[in-house]
Amino acid sequence: MEFFGRKRRKLRLADDQRIACYPHSLQFYLQPPSENISLIEFESLAIDRLKLLKSVENLGVSYLKGTEQYQSKLETELRKLKFSYRENLEDEYEPRRRDHISHFILRLAYCQSEDLRRWFIQQEMDLLRFRFHILPKDKVQHFLKDSHLQFEAISDEEKTLREQDIIASSPSLSGTQLELESVYKIPFADALDLFRGRKVYLEDGFAYVPLKDIVAIILNEFRTKLSKALALTARSLPFVQSDERLQPLLSHLSHSYTGQDYSVQGNAGKISLDQIDSLSTKSFPPCMRQLHRALRENHHLRHGGRMQYGLFLKGIGLTLEQALQFWKQEFIKGKMDPDKFDKGYSYNIRHSFGKEGKRTDYTPYSCMKIILTNPPSQGDYHGCPFRHSDPELLRQKLQAFKISPSGIAQILDLVKGTHYQVACQKYFEMTHNVDDCGFSLSHPNQFFFESQRILNGGKDLKKESSQPEVPQPRASFQKSKDASSALASLNSSLEMDMEELEELLQ
Repeated sequence: MEFFGRKRRKLRLADDQRIACYPHSLQFYLQPPSENISLIEFESLAIDRLKLLKSVENLGVSYLKGTEQYQSKLETELRKLKFSYRENLEDEYEPRRRDHISHFILRLAYCQSEDLRRWFIQQEMDLLRFRFHILPKDKVQHFLKDSHLQFEAISDEEKTLREQDIIASSPSLSGTQLELESVYKIPFADALDLFRGRKVYLEDGFAYVPLKDIVAIILNEFRTKLSKALALTARSLPFVQSDERLQPLLSHLSHSYTGQDYSVQGNAGKISLDQIDSLSTKSFPPCMRQLHRALRENHHLRHGGRMQYGLFLKGIGLTLEQALQFWKQEFIKGKMDPDKFDKGYSYNIRHSFGKEGKRTDYTPYSCMKIILTNPPSQGDYHGCPFRHSDPELLRQKLQAFKISPSGIAQILDLVKGTHYQVACQKYFEMTHNVDDCGFSLSHPNQFFFESQRILNGGKDLKKESSQPEVPQPRASFQKSKDASSALASLNSSLEMDMEELEELLQ
């Protein structure tokens, strides 16, 4: 696959050629793509695939896999992101092409560590399971053949001959169901998982597996092939990363934020300083709630806490003037001299609003940034409570937030499984008394605005009637029209980190 800076000219293929390229809505990704694509499309496909896999992860934790609700929501995500999901749809070439190329792009980003590989394999397996479940039965044999899986459906005569043995080995399968079910003759070594669970009939070194159980074998084959492929990709990664056009994206894609950045000050001035205390208990996520409480109690926050909380307040609508007043009033309560605050802290606040230095428009931290960067140390209050708190301390915090014992148990189970954002989403649902919040939580400011929408009866915050501020210039590398793209956002994140480091060294 080669990359070009300009938009590529798409090849026009005849209908039969298009079908031959991608005969099914799912695949084993055995052959890498060979066409040329532009860097813009490379970036777009990578971000869309990452969004899809994040949705697969969140839905898999929030709903029982295979249920109608899970299937419906995942199909909606696939349709929204324009990836393939169902057979017999018209003009499926482009969605299947996007699916193929984007999978291989994410291989480059997620082959870099064992944890990344494990996460990528699990989400891809769940995606394959979903697609296989909705694959028409008359397409299954063709899919197995195209995936180089030598699993042949036995004839009706063979099935009738072994009917009682197959039913006895599959307790959930009745005789009536077996009549409508295909049965596959599979080498014993490929059905070890079913054998261990005593869920398969064996004869002469072969397992006779009903269609409903074959998905476990297919997923095991897929896991094995993908795991080996990721190991091979990791070996060639240094060569790929030598391309300066791809290196920034691939290095940061695995922990990048792909949603709204909440930098647009459409609600600037809507939040008053008098409202912050009440809003902190009603609509702040736990990470910001603990920062606000620490600030009120200690009248001071260290740099990491000021950056995380200050940008959050900026994102929910505090103006520069309000922010200066808010921080100054609180720090003075801690016996700080006003002149010292003006000389040592007001510059950093103005800097975060793009009024000083390089005039970069800093954006509020996403959940991924809070979870993966700058962990708190002794005396710090920033970070993610679900990621950085001891389980017993987290339990005490949740009790203080009036979460029920059963709710606390659910949240701690999610934390134990490292599903920190889903744990926060569960906290949102419990504190707002909703069964399904209807979104995948990925940003503290998203938590706030969704909370306000529920508390205000489904209405968004009203925008200030005055004219919005003229936006400050972005950093120099974002002058192009594509400044809002994910690659530019990643570069912006790097520059932000460097400037934060400079501030700490001052």
